[in-house]
This record gives sequence, structure tokens and C-alpha cells, in this order.
Amino acid sequence: MQDRLMVALDVDCRDKALLMRDAVGESVGWLKVGLRLFVAEGPALVRDLKLTHKLFLDLKFHDIPNTVAQAIESAGGLGVDMVNVHAGGGEEMLAAAAGAAKAFPGMKLIAVTVLTSDPMPKEEAREVALQRAKMALDAGLDGVVCSVHEAAEIKALCGQNFITVTPGIRWGGQDAQDQKRVADPASAIANGSDYLVVGRPILHAPDPAQAAREAVAMMESAA
Repeated sequence: MQDRLMVALDVDCRDKALLMRDAVGESVGWLKVGLRLFVAEGPALVRDLKLTHKLFLDLKFHDIPNTVAQAIESAGGLGVDMVNVHAGGGEEMLAAAAGAAKAFPGMKLIAVTVLTSDPMPKEEAREVALQRAKMALDAGLDGVVCSVHEAAEIKALCGQNFITVTPGIRWGGQDAQDQKRVADPASAIANGSDYLVVGRPILHAPDPAQAAREAVAMMESAA
């Protein structure tokens, strides 16, 4: 299950990112680099992190189709294992991204459906997530980022091989903070999530590796 756990390196510099990478070690299979860290440190850090872990480049590309396709090519050139776009960019943009990703068969391309911090009502979020997941499938993407509340229905709609990546993971009474639709690791796995993205519950733990092992144990209990 550690190969289905992603640690979000939501830190501001290379040194902190490498310290957290070393702190979690083999307790997790994936590291996620988002906008803050990538803007601060760029491709060189991504290449270094790839030496020890699989890498999810979480930049949510959302632009005109040609620009997004070129960004996907650049991500593939870095050797990342997963990259995402925002499904709000529409069918043409998704298709262009999928076309560019074909040159990198080892890289998974997924689309953000609805941010887990989005305050839209739950039923509306569900409908939008399902619509965008089907659009991503039809465009040739490998999966989506979604909340646990939509994961099972997306699997039913798009097939069991369609990847679901779930952020907003909390457990043990942790504050949801800016996340609106959260779940614990066991519930996420039980409801169809393939990969769990965990940030603050691991980053802020006294022992990040132990926190990761706790998450993995909960995931295994629901597998």
C-alpha cells in the first residue's frame, strides 16, 4: 500500500523537500511536487527526487491546447511518473494533452475534476466531477484527481482501470483546514481511491515516517 501513498511536498525550498524525502524514506512510494515548490526550485529538484521515489508533478496545467501539450512534453522530458491538467480546460485541451503524453508511455496523465477545497455543494461537485471524468476518459487520459465522495461512481462510470487520485486525507481528529471534502485513508481506499495524496498530516508529524506507516496500515485495513 505504500506504493499507493503520495506525500505532498508542500514546502518552500529544496533543503526542506530533501529533508522530508529522507524522513519518509521507503514508507511511501510517491512524492508530489506542486506549484509552490516547483516555482521555487524547478526541474533540477524534480530530477533529484526521481532518484529515490516515483514523482507526481502536480501543476494542473490549464491553458490553450497547444501550450498545455507543450507543457506535457516538457514534463515527460523530466521523467515524471504522473502529471495533471485541469479538466476545466475543456475537451480540446484534454485531447491535446493526451496526444502529447503518448510519447511518454511510462507517464500517467490525469485531470483535476473539482478541487477538494471548492465550496460548491456536494451534489453539484459530484455531478461536475462525473462529467469531467467521462470527458477525460473520452479524451484518452489515464484518470482523474477527485475526492473520495466521487471515486466509486467514477470507477463505475469510467472503468476499474481508470485511475482515481484522492487528496483531502485526514485522520485522528486532524483539522480539515482549507479542505472541504475530506476522508480518512481507510474510507478512501474502501470507496475506490487508487492513490492517496497526504500533505500536512505527514509533513507536520513529529515522525513523518511513522505517520506514513499509520496511513498505510489504515489503507491495508480496507483493501
